[in-house]
Amino acid sequence: MAHIEIDGVKIQAEPGTMIIEVADAAGIKIPRFCYHKKLSVAANCRMCLVDVANIPKPVPACATPVSDGMTVSTHSSRALAAQKSVMEFLLINHPLDCPICDQGGECELQDISITYGSDVSRFSESKRIVESKNIGPLIKTDMTRCIHCTRCVRFGKEIAGIREMGETGRGEHMEISTYIAKSIDSEISANIIDLCPVGALTAKPSLYKARAWELQSSVGIAAHDCLGSNIDIHSRRGEVIRVVPNENDSINESWISDRDRFSCEALNTDNRLTQPMIKQDGQWKETDWQTALNVAVDGIKKIKAARGADSIAALASPSSTTEELFLLQKLMRDVGSSNIDTRLGRVDFSSDNNDPTYPSLGMNIADLEHLEATLLIGSNIHKEQPIAGIQLRKSTRDGKVMVINPEKISYNFRTCPEIVVTPAKILAELTAVAKALSALEDVEAVEGISDLAADVNDQHKLIAVSLKNADKAAILFGQYACNHADFSKLAAIASAISKMSGAIFGTFSDGANSAGAHLAGAVPHRGVGAGAVKAGKNVLEMLNGDINAYILLGVEPELDCKAADNAKKAMQAADLVIALTAFKDGAVSEYAHVMLPTAAFSETSGTFVNVAGTWQTFKAAVKAKGEARPGWKILRVLANLLELPRYDYVSSEEILLELQLILDSTEERKGNWALPNSVEGSATRANISAIYQVDSVVRRAIALQDTLDGRRSAPVQDVKTAEAIS
Repeated sequence: MAHIEIDGVKIQAEPGTMIIEVADAAGIKIPRFCYHKKLSVAANCRMCLVDVANIPKPVPACATPVSDGMTVSTHSSRALAAQKSVMEFLLINHPLDCPICDQGGECELQDISITYGSDVSRFSESKRIVESKNIGPLIKTDMTRCIHCTRCVRFGKEIAGIREMGETGRGEHMEISTYIAKSIDSEISANIIDLCPVGALTAKPSLYKARAWELQSSVGIAAHDCLGSNIDIHSRRGEVIRVVPNENDSINESWISDRDRFSCEALNTDNRLTQPMIKQDGQWKETDWQTALNVAVDGIKKIKAARGADSIAALASPSSTTEELFLLQKLMRDVGSSNIDTRLGRVDFSSDNNDPTYPSLGMNIADLEHLEATLLIGSNIHKEQPIAGIQLRKSTRDGKVMVINPEKISYNFRTCPEIVVTPAKILAELTAVAKALSALEDVEAVEGISDLAADVNDQHKLIAVSLKNADKAAILFGQYACNHADFSKLAAIASAISKMSGAIFGTFSDGANSAGAHLAGAVPHRGVGAGAVKAGKNVLEMLNGDINAYILLGVEPELDCKAADNAKKAMQAADLVIALTAFKDGAVSEYAHVMLPTAAFSETSGTFVNVAGTWQTFKAAVKAKGEARPGWKILRVLANLLELPRYDYVSSEEILLELQLILDSTEERKGNWALPNSVEGSATRANISAIYQVDSVVRRAIALQDTLDGRRSAPVQDVKTAEAIS
């Protein structure tokens, strides 16, 4: 350890650690603009100049490693003179835009200039003006404010893996811009807004809506993928203005995806359902809660009496809270039906009794970056789980990622080998890897692998050797693999490879809470914690079967389910459709009979369980719009009106406690898939949701739909949104 002294404070530090890192750890503040702990050192702003004994000139704290016996002063006359000179240089061309700048109140230049700046300038020359470029619907640029810290450039190169921004020119003529003024299309591009220390890059959807000091911050959990990124929800007067990352090194570090950041735009649209509605003579009529709930309850009772409880079914979004899902499955089973499902995109249910307790990654999310060998199957990781894509990209610095996919995908990291085959041949390719692995020395082959017919080539052998020789290896299923028609067969082969190689087998599931849905029993074949229950119909059987009443929790079946046409026909043919929804537009309004206004993710308390098995509880950031209520409250009252016992909850915490007490008495199950008899695959394409079509909230975020990825997505069902982005 090196013994150093900073501003009279004696500190021990690892030799080679930069002065600024040691100072930060000790709580000693050093001004900086270009330095960021998650980015490489650039040392181009020079704001962090400090005075080091026995060195004739001030040195940048971000680029100077500590050594034993070093004495550092951050406030000596020489250090202060250097810092004030740098600040003067930065302010030569910086415009006085503070009164109209969205960064005002949280601007690093503003804060530091108070201490190190001057209220008088010695320069009378005109300030430099730089033309601002349009780089897309998410980020507003004002490059005259840019101080050339290059954080945005380094983020694209080092974190996103796409160098979309760069420097042109030199000295005073240097500019930061995109290549030939194109838009920024990375799915995590808007993190440069948080990185920018000034107002050169700001969020376009929330432009001029509020000042930083007017915003109330609430901690939340992202609701659109299975990682559970931590977020801060900023609101003003009960309206969500923006979402920013809340740092959590074990999950999302300092970043969030653009989907998690800008989906909140949909929360304040005119198509929010704010009042209970019932359909009378084909026309929607606003009503009070008592009337709407009575219509729903009477309908359920009549259908149960006439056709039996098995004619009632429930479909729930995998992004519903664990508390909502627990109550929904409890209500359904108390009514007498196990027809409940959240696996809306899945088509192969043959392994239901062999699946693990919940879909799991098999490791902590932060461990992805430490993998030495990864076999990625059926995944466009950047679009499905953008933050996991960052972690996996970091693993390629010292490790390798190997891919088997049904289409060529442009990854932001090296892949070798990359096997691209038709959907029907994915099973054969994975089986070939298993056979190659079973033939290696010191490998205990899984019984039955050698009997499967698959042609082994050099690519399969390379994958097998890489998985076997790596100390940290994983086989990861993406959305395509999980929703493939041969999922159970693929899982069986992947499990066999895992056993033979020692690699972890994990899946990236749909929605924010697929794990919580399974644990809460919101699947037809299992109760809470995989407990035994009378099996009900899965989502495909519901849509193709004789169901007369549906309860929809945050679901648009014609968009969320694999069999979209069947889904809409099934809804239209039903005698009763009760929709718990946050929106009143779309096809749901065509076939529903009762619409109950339900709080969105920022308006309710609850818990998400991410794919690593981490339970994360959050509270409402704002009050629900109009007469909308949290889903768990609506379900509780429905149960009360149905005269079901034990529904006297007064908070979501009580529901969670009951669930956890049941889970504490159950044993977690591991996957136990049986090897297939044949490797002949299915040609059926899986249900793949485009990045900005994953749920009802994201579909209505206008700025996201206006991006390149949004325009590549399925047609927007919401007429107002379609008109707004056209």
